[in-house]
Amino acid sequence: MTATAPSTPAIEFRGLRKSFGTNEVLKGIDLTVAPQHVVCVIGASGSGKSTLLRCTNRLEEPTGGSVLIDGIDITHPDCDLDLVRRNIGMVFQQFNLFPHLKVLGNVTLAQRLVLRRSEEEAQQVARDMLERVGLSEKADAFPSQLSGGQQQRVAIARALAMNPQMMLFDEATSALDPELVGDVLEVMRQLARDGMTMLVVTHEMGFARRVADRVVFMDQGVICEQGPPEQVLEHPETPRLQQFLEQVLEH
Repeated sequence: MTATAPSTPAIEFRGLRKSFGTNEVLKGIDLTVAPQHVVCVIGASGSGKSTLLRCTNRLEEPTGGSVLIDGIDITHPDCDLDLVRRNIGMVFQQFNLFPHLKVLGNVTLAQRLVLRRSEEEAQQVARDMLERVGLSEKADAFPSQLSGGQQQRVAIARALAMNPQMMLFDEATSALDPELVGDVLEVMRQLARDGMTMLVVTHEMGFARRVADRVVFMDQGVICEQGPPEQVLEHPETPRLQQFLEQVLEH
């Protein structure tokens, strides 16, 4: 039996560095995310997690090293960044919905402007995605009429409507009231079950334990530990991770 060639990583960081002035936030990150895998990045505030995520589609410009998406070096000057970004959905801590547009308008806008879909096609895709996140009945509501959890699910539907090959989540539940977190996490769990490649910055240890293929612990701009969730979360090797988990689990 012939061995199959290893697939190209969906996301690969090679020696990634990022500085803001004299403050080096990322200090040479090497990390890969395999296709259809979920990688959760955990760590204290200021450890570099969100900066890493924002470098993934060059919302932040890396200072050094490279970022490869499906084998394409997006830090190369000849890279068609807009084309690559179409394959990357991103959900932020804040929902970033347009308050003057109804839910349906929020989910169709980028489809029409970026993908040039017709209004009819964009609306059909939008309704399909709203059904996927459990919000079919809210298509004609304005964001102000929704709870925070519902707004975040609309933001996920908006990202999914662009047919991304991978999704980035930056603390997607941290701005929500505790009782609203569950619905958003369930949508993310379903995406994982459906085989979506996901890079997730999160404080939700339960989600990381149940859903992640790999957990990455960052501290002060470097990766201190990474591995399967049961290894990283149940049997931490470094005192820094032990301390972090103790603090997180106290709250």
